[in-house]
Amino acid sequence: MALPLSIAEKLLLLVQQNKLAASKLKHKIVDELIAEGIIHKPGKIKSLLHIADTQQLQLYLKNHFSITDLQAYIETLKKENLLRADLVAVATDSKLKALRTFKGFLVNCYSPVPAMLNHEEFIVHPQEGTFTFIYDFESFIPPANVTIVGIENPENFRHINKQRYLFLGITPLFVSRYPQHQSKDLIRWLSSIPHNYLHFGDFDFAGIGIFLNEFKKHLGDKANFYTPDNIDERIKKTGNKKRYDEQKINFDLKSITEKNLLNLIDSLHRHKKGLDQEMLING
Repeated sequence: MALPLSIAEKLLLLVQQNKLAASKLKHKIVDELIAEGIIHKPGKIKSLLHIADTQQLQLYLKNHFSITDLQAYIETLKKENLLRADLVAVATDSKLKALRTFKGFLVNCYSPVPAMLNHEEFIVHPQEGTFTFIYDFESFIPPANVTIVGIENPENFRHINKQRYLFLGITPLFVSRYPQHQSKDLIRWLSSIPHNYLHFGDFDFAGIGIFLNEFKKHLGDKANFYTPDNIDERIKKTGNKKRYDEQKINFDLKSITEKNLLNLIDSLHRHKKGLDQEMLING
């Protein structure tokens, strides 16, 4: 068991002031400290707690939690960019606090994209069959002329070279929505840069919902949904009826102003079909 930050802060306050209302410091750890005579509690109702033996408190924290400096322990747990190494330093336990040690997202491209990463030039150009994972995304800055293309499904992300015919008018840098638990990092990055975002997903209600609910609401006007010029004909010829029958609209139709998105919704209703984006891999 770890010493909770809130209890650590109150114990430090108790040490500094030598008194604290018992009602503000309730925990089974405190009960044990009282039972061992380290903290003194004179009464039962509206009583004040006092430190009976500061050295014994320090010894207790060291023996039970490996904490040798309560102040440092508190400051470390409150750090924004906390490392497991920091936890080891203050309590010899790298798993003392749940941390996300694997952040970031995947990028891909079919032509080299010069960018900046940690204030140094970085060329994004994964070898065929590999992707580039951006960890320090806060300092990752693509050129101004690049359009960020978010790909919903992994197979499309893998085979972008076969889909370059779709993006002839732009200089794209492709980012992946998967693994999905990393998507908040992607949204944070997209929100921090001025680049336009083009969402390339499934052409059905689920795909539209992902765009609107996960991206558009955070990115506003710089986010658009990609639809090829012949999307209506594609849905008519190769669309899947189950995509229409089994999916529910989970977005506000009245909030949509993009003409191509409204046209796509019209096509879905007219043909009563949806289209998986994987259908565009082979032309």
